[in-house]
Amino acid sequence: MNKNTRETTPGDGLRSLRSTTLFRAINFELYVKPNKTIMIFGIIAMLGCSGYIFYMNSNQKKNDYHAMVKSDETVVLVKKASKWTD
Repeated sequence: MNKNTRETTPGDGLRSLRSTTLFRAINFELYVKPNKTIMIFGIIAMLGCSGYIFYMNSNQKKNDYHAMVKSDETVVLVKKASKWTD
């Protein structure tokens, strides 16, 4: 039996096909078996980043000040005034 041919089992997917080393190096994810520990860590990291972005966005909407540049080129924080409540 040649070393390039091997028995295929159901669920092998692309691992059972013959391919070049370059293709395997570029598409590494196609040839490794899933690692649940890394997958769970990645999901937690993505949810943490998304939660932080939503948290920052909600705090920014509550901010009542904005930066205003005066004529002498100084930046001052000014409380937002609504045109509807004047």
